[in-house]
Amino acid sequence: MGITWATAWLPVGAITGWVTGMLLGFPVAGIVINSSMMFGFLGFVSGTAFAALLGAVDGRRRFDQLSFPRLIAWGALGGLFAIGAGLVGLSFSGFGVVAIGVVTLLGAGSAAGTLAIARAAGTGGALEDGGGSSPPALDANEIRDVLGRGRGGVAHTAEE
Repeated sequence: MGITWATAWLPVGAITGWVTGMLLGFPVAGIVINSSMMFGFLGFVSGTAFAALLGAVDGRRRFDQLSFPRLIAWGALGGLFAIGAGLVGLSFSGFGVVAIGVVTLLGAGSAAGTLAIARAAGTGGALEDGGGSSPPALDANEIRDVLGRGRGGVAHTAEE
């Protein structure tokens, strides 16, 4: 989850860096790279914290049993954890307050997106199972068809 969120947050950091560089007259290339790396780090920490919270609190529930508001709260907490871990000593300056708000909203939005993608994929398994579901069982005729294929792809029966 951390790597997925980091990958999703990198472009947000790049856009933020580009806008900041253009508005404030900073060297755009340098600030885009720095901002992308910072957002990638924060996305990784936030996604990892989100996954840990989700596993600890809702690990036995399936994705279709999770509510958006609850999951958004876990994502926001993951974002708050990330901003606390990544920007220690930032204080409550104007930039600090904006950064806390942005990363908290990114965490909540990423959590909502994660649940939406999981539901769209139709995963019904428990989170501790990796979210997947078991393949459908084959009946005796299907097993015989799959295992009993001889040369040329023709199914052979036991009488042959």
